[in-house]
Amino acid sequence: MKRRACLWLGLALTMQYAVAQDVQVSRLDAVQKAGKLRVCTPGDYRPFSLLRPDGAYEGIDIDLVQSVAKSLGVEAEIVKTSWSTLMKDFQDKCDVAVGGISVTLDRQKSAFFTSAYMVNGKAPITKCENVSKFQTVADIDQPGVTVIENPGGSNERFARANFTKAKIVIYSDNTTIFDEILKGNADVMISESVETITQQKLRPGLCAVNPEKPLQYGEMAWLIPRGDTVFKAWMDQWLHLSKATGEYDRVVARWLR
Repeated sequence: MKRRACLWLGLALTMQYAVAQDVQVSRLDAVQKAGKLRVCTPGDYRPFSLLRPDGAYEGIDIDLVQSVAKSLGVEAEIVKTSWSTLMKDFQDKCDVAVGGISVTLDRQKSAFFTSAYMVNGKAPITKCENVSKFQTVADIDQPGVTVIENPGGSNERFARANFTKAKIVIYSDNTTIFDEILKGNADVMISESVETITQQKLRPGLCAVNPEKPLQYGEMAWLIPRGDTVFKAWMDQWLHLSKATGEYDRVVARWLR
């Protein structure tokens, strides 16, 4: 009986030590000690994160992550990345990655996600006169239709998974990709529904196709280090309070008006 009690005591002490170690190595503590929150973002995705010509970043995610840094009492340090190198850059250089990142099981293999801050599925965008032609995946997936996508992200993965007859063109500049549709170099692009709404406001002649009824359910969240439950709990609590106090809604409204 005494031996069993000793075994249970040893197990309990081991678990307590493991928990203590988990807390000790949390990125939450490292960020506060360093005095900065390193934020990876591609910076090419309105209205979430955009690198302006003057070198400053703006957008929904930028405003929110600046608020996170302020709550931690640190400075936000923005690190430029790309969609094709997002995960590697995040793991090597950053504490969090933001900028309109879709939640996917593939990404979840390499990192944790915060709680989703937005439900935002895939929707087409095309010239306004072609809206009736591209209502469904089947409408788009036809010979003679050219679909244009940015490389390395969930938009390209959606296109390759769903279009076998349509031609898929990969275009590297996500800030000018929509102009290719207006120029007639492509017929349609699949992107997040909120971005298609933003782009139709910015580029007369382009229209979002049924953004209120996306082709695919999707969520957006931020990437944080895999296994760091302490950091995730803090970030999730921050997001909850941001929504409860109305801060989140004010930020989103400012960029979607």
